[in-house]
Amino acid sequence: MPHPSGGPSGTDTFPALCGHTHLFPGARCRVQGLPDPDAFAAAPRPLDVDLRFSDGVLVAARLLTEPGEGSPLVLAVPAHTTAAGTRIDARAWRIRGLVVREGADVELVVGPPPRS
Repeated sequence: MPHPSGGPSGTDTFPALCGHTHLFPGARCRVQGLPDPDAFAAAPRPLDVDLRFSDGVLVAARLLTEPGEGSPLVLAVPAHTTAAGTRIDARAWRIRGLVVREGADVELVVGPPPRS
């Protein structure tokens, strides 16, 4: 269930379960609790997500729409530390695919970082 983010835009924040301790091209995270997963997959919009990595670390991130060619979605993830103590720098990841899964989850398929 979404909960208010407390951010200035008044958006909702949704949980996203990630299958690994960090992101990399090909990693997948499942966004849960979207009111209309099919509509979101067809026409994504900016979204706040709480990434929960497989080691239990929770990181507040933002799914952004980007103008231009290629994938219109970028996942902005702040710097954080894994449960094992590995420091992960802040990074933006291009999202190369969205898949609606059983249970109304929308799976984000992570691609490479956008080119600067």
